[in-house]
Amino acid sequence: MSHPDLNLLVTLDVLLTEGSVARAARRLRLSPSAMSRALARLRETTGDPLLVRAGRGLVPTPRALELRDRVGRIVQDAEAVLRPAKKLDLKRLARTFTLRTSEGFVETFGPDLIARVSEEAPGVRLCFLLKPDRDSGPLRDASVDLETGVVGKATGPEVRAQGLFRDRFIGVVRAGHPLSEGEITPARYAAGRHILVSRRGLDRGPVDEALEQSGLEREAATIVGGFSTALALARTSDLIATVPERHTEALRAGMHSFPLPVAVPEIMVSLLWHPRLDADPAHRWVRGCVRDVCTEQHTRSTDTAEGQPSVGMTSRQ
Repeated sequence: MSHPDLNLLVTLDVLLTEGSVARAARRLRLSPSAMSRALARLRETTGDPLLVRAGRGLVPTPRALELRDRVGRIVQDAEAVLRPAKKLDLKRLARTFTLRTSEGFVETFGPDLIARVSEEAPGVRLCFLLKPDRDSGPLRDASVDLETGVVGKATGPEVRAQGLFRDRFIGVVRAGHPLSEGEITPARYAAGRHILVSRRGLDRGPVDEALEQSGLEREAATIVGGFSTALALARTSDLIATVPERHTEALRAGMHSFPLPVAVPEIMVSLLWHPRLDADPAHRWVRGCVRDVCTEQHTRSTDTAEGQPSVGMTSRQ
C-alpha cells in the first residue's frame, strides 16, 4: 500500500484557506500551472473535487469544508514539531526526573542538588533509585532519566557519558581502631580483617591485585553489596572498609580515614543518559545541575582541606 504525499497537506491547507488557485500559488511561490497540478493530485488522492467553479470563482465542496479546520490544525501541529523548542521556563516546569545512583552519591550530593533544583524550578521533583548494577536497560526503556557510575562493559554502547569527577579509594575504620594510630604499611593493612564490597558477590578486586604485587593477601571477613553497608559495619566493629573517598564523605563522619598503602587506580564517576534526551531542554538543564553541584562540592572540599593535615594524619574525619 502506497503512502500519500504528506506535502500535499500544506498545499490543501493553503488552497482551502485562499479559495483560489492563483492566490494559493502566489502564497506558496508556485506557478499557477504547478498549483493546478497539485489540486489535481489532491482531487485524485481524496476522491473529491474539493474546489468547484461557481461563476468566476471557486467554492469548496462539503468534503472540503469538513477538512478545512482539521487540515489547518494538522499543519500547525506539524510546524510546531519541526520548529526549534521554545525557551525553557523553569519557573513553570512541572516534571519528575528519576536518577539511578548509589546511596553514597545521594548522601554526599543529594542535599545540594535538591536545593539547587528547588530554587530554579519549584515544580521539579527528583526521584533517586538505588543502582544495583550497571545494566543500561532502565535508561533504554525510559524508566530512568539519568545515572551516575563508572562506565564499564555492561554500559550500552549508545549511552552518552560525561565525566563528573575522579575518586580514589581509601581505608576507613572506627574511631579508636588500632589503624587510627601510627604508619599504615601494606603489611599492617593486609593483616586486618576486611569488608569487601561487590554487587556481584566477588571475593577479589583491585585492592587484592595491588596487595598481591607486594606478596600480601588480605582476609575478607564479609562481602556486602554497597559502600554504605560496609561503613555501617566498620563503624561498630574492628573490620576495615575500603571505599571511594568523595562518594562517602558524609557517610564517614566520626570515623578515621587513611590513604591506602598500595597503589589502586582511581575511578572516573560519570553522568549517563540515553541519546534520545540529548536535545531535551529540561533534561539538559538537570544534567547541568548535577555537573555544577559536583564541581561546587569538590571546590568547597578542596578549599576546606587547604592547610589541614592529610586524610591519613587525622584521627577523626
